[in-house]
Amino acid sequence: MTEADTASAAYAAEFERWANVFATHKAFSHPSELHGALCGRLAAGSRLEKGEWLALVCEHMGLPEATAEEAGELSVFMNEAYEKNLTVLKSADMSFHPLLPDDDYALEQRLEALVAWVRGFLEGMALAAGESLGEAPDEIRELIEDLVAISQVSEDQDSDEESEQQLVEITEYVRLGALAVFTEFNPPEKPGPEAPTLH
Repeated sequence: MTEADTASAAYAAEFERWANVFATHKAFSHPSELHGALCGRLAAGSRLEKGEWLALVCEHMGLPEATAEEAGELSVFMNEAYEKNLTVLKSADMSFHPLLPDDDYALEQRLEALVAWVRGFLEGMALAAGESLGEAPDEIRELIEDLVAISQVSEDQDSDEESEQQLVEITEYVRLGALAVFTEFNPPEKPGPEAPTLH
């Protein structure tokens, strides 16, 4: 297996983990949308307290707010997911990926997931950044316009090689776009004070 194959297997496994959590709790929404909402908030510079994040999880999944506290495994899973995604978005290796099913799924299912992720991302970003989005640089505003267009794409696409290739290209555009937003709204963290060196 190449490094890329290993990475895509890991992304596929992560999607399945989220999908299983959603199925267990009979959530009516899409796991990709919640992941997008989280990434949109983080990318726009917002950081959520654990309680705030779990309330958002319950709201998205259509669960009573107390569920996260009562269902210990849900809060553990989602708190780990929060930390993991923040770390990956901050990472210099650009290894971040939207939470999407792999190509074992039908094209329309993968497109549906991408559209759901982008909708979540836009919603999270708007909630976190608010009016400051209007003052963002031109390339970020253009990117947001593109994401809005992607969020309105019809999921009824013919499954052929050209559609497959287009989906791959759009997914990569969305991935890099999310990283560009994160870079714009999250200045690099200053390194901590170094220990004095003894001469």
